[in-house]
Amino acid sequence: MEIDRAIRECSDRRLQTKYNNATYVIQRALALYSIEEVAFSFNGGKDSTVLLHLLRAGYFLHKGGQNSANGDLNDFPIRTIYFETPSAFPEINSFTYDTAATYGLQIDTICTDFKSGLEALLKEKPIRAIFLGVRIGDPTAVGQEQFSPSSPGWPAFMRVNPILDWSYRDVWAFLLTCKVNYCSLYDQGYTSIGSIYDTVPNSLLSTSDSSDKFKPAYLLADGRLERAGRAKRLSSSNCGQRPVDSNGLSSLDLHKNSMLTASVIAVGDEFLFGTVEDQLGPNLCRKLHSVGWSVLRLSVVHSNIDSVAEEVEQKKSSDMVFIYGGVGPLHSDVTIAGIAKAFGVRLAPDEEFEEYLRHIIGDQCIGDRNEMAQLPEGITELLHHDKLSVPLIKCQNVIVLTATNVSELEKEWNCLIELTESNDLLTLLEPYVSKQVMTNLSDVEIAQPLSKLCLEFPDLHIGCYRTARYGSLVVSLKGKDQERLELAMKSLEKKFQPGTFKEMN
Repeated sequence: MEIDRAIRECSDRRLQTKYNNATYVIQRALALYSIEEVAFSFNGGKDSTVLLHLLRAGYFLHKGGQNSANGDLNDFPIRTIYFETPSAFPEINSFTYDTAATYGLQIDTICTDFKSGLEALLKEKPIRAIFLGVRIGDPTAVGQEQFSPSSPGWPAFMRVNPILDWSYRDVWAFLLTCKVNYCSLYDQGYTSIGSIYDTVPNSLLSTSDSSDKFKPAYLLADGRLERAGRAKRLSSSNCGQRPVDSNGLSSLDLHKNSMLTASVIAVGDEFLFGTVEDQLGPNLCRKLHSVGWSVLRLSVVHSNIDSVAEEVEQKKSSDMVFIYGGVGPLHSDVTIAGIAKAFGVRLAPDEEFEEYLRHIIGDQCIGDRNEMAQLPEGITELLHHDKLSVPLIKCQNVIVLTATNVSELEKEWNCLIELTESNDLLTLLEPYVSKQVMTNLSDVEIAQPLSKLCLEFPDLHIGCYRTARYGSLVVSLKGKDQERLELAMKSLEKKFQPGTFKEMN
């Protein structure tokens, strides 16, 4: 009862709407299933804490306010499932059991993996529906609705997701408005809690006077960076490597000659018709080489959803894919839809992105008309930087750039590098070094010696080109080790007369 009263007496219209929609879903589920047939999955995190109190309020409303009219905290008959693992934070376990005692939760603790534990529980209990604290943007949210049957291969039950459309801001608005307890880790800078192996405090909440002290999670200004604290902590076998976030690439800082690969995709009929010369692709390739990445492909595709989807599908085996062009509200802006199709997910409204667009564009893009706020569901992360007017969009290993010219690309790239330094978004490797020489040798004269050189130095990129058909031939050597480049050049020079090659700046 106190939850319902707190929401109705607050002045936050948005929170009231979210609350009403969520409790409607809960009441609908309680009308479809008996109380013995429903369960609630609780993990001690902020989302499931919100769901617990929504369920308390929803059950109160479902019963017409009669059974809980006295505000008894312990009148909560919905069975609660808690999966306890050795990798859980002690604070999470403590909070879970304290909460169970406070609200009289009928808690079933399961110590096996989620699927096996669920199978055993559903064989023992007549459970047909489980309330989950899943929100759009969570890795498990892809393809889910407020009522979604379990996935093939899993025990049969209905997944009920009352807070599927809630944002980070909505979660904290609810917890603070209702003045309910939450896990103490959130007051220590943790914004998204997984296991002890993949969670650290969010560096964006670090206090200015100390790198070891953090502000509470509810002070995170940009909820889109909620998962910035998800990092792979080090096992003993990886000692010396720094953590990286869960959606990023493995850190190879200690292996400076290792190679990561990128593909670059330009979207736009204007490139293919020759109306506009693509300057971003070559510029982006140079930038990637400067941080030690090898570019496997640079391609241009039509402004067509299927063309974009097919290209992304082919290229997403690269460690990272960069795509630009075709982003916006026009009929030819199909990049985002193409990415969604490539990953087999739908486009879904992103409330935080819509809110962001509203600040930039105003009322021109709100409600059903705001197609620009439709992003690939469950795989999208917004990369926000104070210097960018529009955040970059990252869908798994695909980064969408909005730059339309070289100066805009320069700004986005610099912001990307700054984000990398704080979140390990893009692993920075030893940069490529190069050496170029010029010669008047014919292609026939140099062909075989260059082929042998490639066999001698397989770790180097050895190429040659002419700026004019009858001009001098340029031989280019690129690699991660300057000494190897020098050795390769000496080996090439030994195959010809002295003075055959002239070094270029």
